Amino acid sequence: MNTTLKHWKEAATLILAAGHRLGRSSLPSRTPLTMDGGSHLPHKSCFDYEVLLLKRSSKSGFMPNAYVFPGGMADSSDFSSEWVDIFNSFRNLPNFGLRKVKQPPETRPPIFATDRLKLGSPIPGEVAFRICALRETFEESGVLLVVPKLEEKSLLKDMEERCDSDKVIHTRMSELDSSELTKWRALVNRNPSNFIRMCRELEVVPNIWALYEWGNWLTPKGRRPSRYDTVFFICCLQEIPHTLHDEKEIVHFKWSTPSEVLQSYQAKEFWIAPPQFYELGRMCRLPLLNDLHNFCSKRGTEGIEHWLPVYFTKNGRYISLLPGDKCYPSDTSEEANMDPSTNYEEEAHDAPDLHRSVTLDPYTIHLQITITPKYNHLLPVIGQSASHESKSQL
Repeated sequence: MNTTLKHWKEAATLILAAGHRLGRSSLPSRTPLTMDGGSHLPHKSCFDYEVLLLKRSSKSGFMPNAYVFPGGMADSSDFSSEWVDIFNSFRNLPNFGLRKVKQPPETRPPIFATDRLKLGSPIPGEVAFRICALRETFEESGVLLVVPKLEEKSLLKDMEERCDSDKVIHTRMSELDSSELTKWRALVNRNPSNFIRMCRELEVVPNIWALYEWGNWLTPKGRRPSRYDTVFFICCLQEIPHTLHDEKEIVHFKWSTPSEVLQSYQAKEFWIAPPQFYELGRMCRLPLLNDLHNFCSKRGTEGIEHWLPVYFTKNGRYISLLPGDKCYPSDTSEEANMDPSTNYEEEAHDAPDLHRSVTLDPYTIHLQITITPKYNHLLPVIGQSASHESKSQL
């Protein structure tokens, strides 16, 4: 946990995708993509999985009433040396057995590149932020992703046989007594350090190996009173697990396909933040769980970009520039600012090097993208624009 940060607090989020319980999971492995009328989004029937979204309380200090992925701020206990004992069987493996990321160290996001030993923790950032994402998911939704100690030898054998290949399986839920989980969930909500105690007493290990790096978003300057440097992980489950909201910060949960969420947002049925809009649009490229899981596994060792959106206003619209855009500021180390001498508006739909969004109102976002994403990632699929002046090049 980096207490020296001036502008951001470190956090982790988990995009949880799970196969349908009944019926729709029997879809053919290569169902042809069909689109909803007047939309670029795949029809919901194309998806054999759903994504978990949680509605934040109206009293929440950060994004009240928004639907978000599970996650939250890192706690000092996520970096506790006690985790070394919990992961004892994996302590001699680099990053406790996580596959090595190919991204050069000098381009890794600070959330991972920071030397945690110099900050007093023996737990690498790649491990600690996965622990954070798993803990927060358990606190907020009751979904606990762990590996029983009895299965550690089998897991270690799988790691040896895999040898950094892409042969992986969908994560399945561990079967633990529901009354025990209810008790521990209350304790972890009361004090995050109880997550360590729970793992020790239940003889389980957080399933950090089921989480793949997906993205890294920073809260932009002036947009929120609290700003976060948030790493996004993704995990694929075989079926939708039993889910409960915590009745405190979270007041409701929903499992929906990515296209359903985006369509409901565009219909102003509920609100999602721009990062959720972008990432769900990416997932619409892969409506089948096997394809999504295989993509995450293969891409999971490529690395991720460090994204700080840079906003400016023009004619009542919010325009957000993302890395790769031709007008994105060259220096974003701390507080990204716009150069007032630059003409940031781009009227040509086929202009090179565009990576930006245009927000007309809280429920209307248009993307303009002509770049190739780094680290073998996906571009988002978005709903058809109602405006003649904003056409996404996807």
